[in-house]
Amino acid sequence: MDKGEKFEKAVKRSREGWFARVVHLFDRAAIEETLWDELEELLISADVGVATTTKLIERVKERVSRERLMEAPQIRSALKEEMVAMLRGDAAPREAPLALAPSGPTVILVVGVNGTGKTLSIAKLAYSFKGQGKRVIMAAADTFRAAAIDQLKILGQRVGAEVVSHQPGADPGAVVFDSLEAARGRHADVVIIDTAGRLHTKFNLMEELKKIKRVASRSDPQAPHEVLLVLDATTGQNGLSQARYFTDAVGVTGVFLAKLDGTAKGGIVLAICDELEMPILFIGTGEALDDLAPFDAQTFVEALSS
Repeated sequence: MDKGEKFEKAVKRSREGWFARVVHLFDRAAIEETLWDELEELLISADVGVATTTKLIERVKERVSRERLMEAPQIRSALKEEMVAMLRGDAAPREAPLALAPSGPTVILVVGVNGTGKTLSIAKLAYSFKGQGKRVIMAAADTFRAAAIDQLKILGQRVGAEVVSHQPGADPGAVVFDSLEAARGRHADVVIIDTAGRLHTKFNLMEELKKIKRVASRSDPQAPHEVLLVLDATTGQNGLSQARYFTDAVGVTGVFLAKLDGTAKGGIVLAICDELEMPILFIGTGEALDDLAPFDAQTFVEALSS
């Protein structure tokens, strides 16, 4: 399955739901003011959010006026083009989804609340790296839940990646330290760190994540080279507040949007890129280990409208 097919699979429910209705808005002979009201309602209902919806519609209206667009297909094309521009944001395009270390192991810190699909997303990343011929170590630093350690070990066996773990309740920083030592000793290319998504308080969780990040940076001042936030697409706007907490604590560099195939409200993708000014680097397209695709704005919008 190529990238385009994976995107189509991931956005199938959104395409058949809200975006199909958006497309049909333009199946009319004349464009009236009511169209914009209907478009606004559809976008907000699809988890695009009020602020992002307002910005998107204003951009399209400005183009309609500036370019004197009169025909519905022209305006629909302008909407799609503005969606792509919003998804790309102002950041310079990346040569690759993830920044790899120039020497030594690349360290990827993965954060997110419990239930987002974080551990499976880590396994998908490891599987992808293994497919590129890289040696991967996964660090089971979510010591708060015994089930998290066991799940990572099972997935590690499936992927063919080594898992470094301690007993439940152990110091997560010690797990990270041992993982990085193992990576250097065994010439691993990538270390992916799983972390807790819940502790007794939000403050405790964020402080623990900061500590893990400090431990990683002791072995390599540039580490972690990426901080990936796993968001569950089905949580919609609630995911934005989660993202802000994690970004403030550990400086998230990109989003892995999991379970996109499980929601008909894929508009959250626009809200993440616009409101958080944070790139989506990967999307989850299913439950299998290879159900992952690097995010591409043009491919995403084309898949929505195909």
